[in-house]
Order: sequence, then C-alpha cells, then structure tokens
Amino acid sequence: MQIPETMRAMVLEGPHQTVRLKEVPVPRPTPRQVLIRIHACGVCRTDLHIVDGELAEAKLPLILGHEIAGRVVQLGEEVENFRVGDRIGVPWLASTCGHCSYCKQGAENLCDHPLFNGYTIDGGYADYTVADAAYCFHLPEGTRDEETAPLLCAGLIGYRSYRMAGKHVQNLGLYGFGAAAHILAQVAKYEGKSVYSFTKPGDSKSQEFARKLGAVWAGGSDEQPPEKLDAAIIFAPVGSLVPAALRALVKGGTVVCGGIQMSDIPSFAYELLWGERVVRSVANLTRRDGEEFLALAPKVPVKTEVTAYPLEQANAALSDLRRGKIKGAAVLSVGHS
Repeated sequence: MQIPETMRAMVLEGPHQTVRLKEVPVPRPTPRQVLIRIHACGVCRTDLHIVDGELAEAKLPLILGHEIAGRVVQLGEEVENFRVGDRIGVPWLASTCGHCSYCKQGAENLCDHPLFNGYTIDGGYADYTVADAAYCFHLPEGTRDEETAPLLCAGLIGYRSYRMAGKHVQNLGLYGFGAAAHILAQVAKYEGKSVYSFTKPGDSKSQEFARKLGAVWAGGSDEQPPEKLDAAIIFAPVGSLVPAALRALVKGGTVVCGGIQMSDIPSFAYELLWGERVVRSVANLTRRDGEEFLALAPKVPVKTEVTAYPLEQANAALSDLRRGKIKGAAVLSVGHS
C-alpha cells in the first residue's frame, strides 16, 4: 500500500485538556521498528491518569493509546520477526534498556529506563504508529480488531496481576469490574477458580454483568463475600479498597493492586495484615506475560465486551470511561481489517 505523508491523530497538548484532532506527519520506522496501520486502539484508565496529570512524565504534546491492533505496512531494515501484512499487537511497554539490574535478572517490567507507548512516546490514537518490533506481538487472524485491542493492556495487566496472586488461589476477588476484570473473570473461570466480584455499591448492572461472565457472587465493595478469599485483585484506583480487601482474605492471602495509579491507602488496623497476609503492586508487564496470555486467551476463549467509538470521538470515550458508563472496554475504531 502507498503510505501517505500525513495522518489523523488525537493529540493531548497538556494535562487537564481534551485531545484534539490534528493532521500530523506519518512517522517513519527506525531500523528496529515497524510502521503500523492502526485498526483499533483501546481506551484505558491509564489514559485518564495521563490526561489528569497524575502520571507526570508524559511526553507532551502526546498521542495517547497503548492497546493497539493493526497491520504492519513498513519494516525497519533490521526487523526479522515481522513481515509486511502481519497482524500485530502493541502493548504498554514500548522498550527497555536491556542493561540495568532489573533487565539482567529478567524483570524488564521494572526497567530503570523504559519507554511506554502512549505515554513517553506517541501511541495509538491515530491512523499510524511506529513500534519496536521486539516488543510487539503477533496476533492471530479471525477476530475483530476492536475486540482484540483490550487484550493488549487490560488483558495483559490483568493476567500479570492474576499470576502475582499465586497458583494456590481458589476463591478470587476482583474489585472493580471493568475492562481488565471482565477479561480476567473468564480466564479464572476457565481455570476452575471461583470469582467474587466487587463493584461500586448499588451498581446492579455491573454485578449482573459479572455473574453473566461466571462470577459465583457479585456485590458492592462495602460488602463481605459469603466465603473468605484466597486473593483479591484491585483494579479500581481507590486506595480505601485495600483494607476492605484485606478484611475479606484468609490468613496467608494476597491483595494485588493492579493499577498504575491509586488514591492514598488509608491507615488500617495491623490485625488486618497480620496472619501473613500480603499487599503488593503490579508494575507494567513483561514480554513473557504477553506471550503466555495471548496463547491462553483463544483457549478460554476470552470474549471481550466493547463499546466502539470513531477516532474523532476519543474525548467522548474518555468521558464515558471516567463516568463509569462503559460495560467492558472502550475502543477507538480507526480503520478496517
């Protein structure tokens, strides 16, 4: 295909601003990058944290977006793992330094000098993007791009959080039933876990959605589940949920904070932590997480519930996400497969 000189992009000029539709140059790939024609890009709560200035290292002006599904249209001369025409997925982690202590010990998600798509480099709210081929994933044919895009962050971070919860888990609590939780609930059910879903008090629609996806119980975050939990994963960026989740755990259980940003955790009685309970965070992802999850998802099979918006309606998508109006995941539909 002929690659144009310019493209549409939704650009964030500064914190607390709306993104604006602009005509910008199509980026050109460096030797290790691929140029991608974007078909769909998920809208993530992390995008809201960037817009709100809560993540302070954003490159500005910035093209948001880090859940990208599309096709390779041009290769850098050193790229060997993709071909023009391949279906490709681009996640949050754009690249790592490869030489810090974390990279050397296989913890690239903790790299001291990483880059992130749609945060420290431009992302997927656009017609095209470039990405380091070594950090992208091959996507199978046969699924809609809009349904696949949320797997690249909501799915991957959910999966990493799930792994951090521990292999022994039988009763799993999910606090916040949005994009990540609705994917992870399907994985957990497939693996024989009992899922307990916690939503905003009174949110009967989300509770019904959770039960539809296999949750054995769904209630408000101010409630206690009928059984004690072996682990709980908190996807809602609400620090007060940490002591609530600890209160629901068995001894030796784990609370995993799955978001990149969370409000302050209030003080709580030591007895909630005592009994070798653990509170831990999850940071970013590794390529191994991506390979494992993308191989597992078709076996489940994971079915994403999405609300699609045209690229030009990115602000509406962000607003609906902020107001809790999205069932499942929000996605920008940029082009056609």
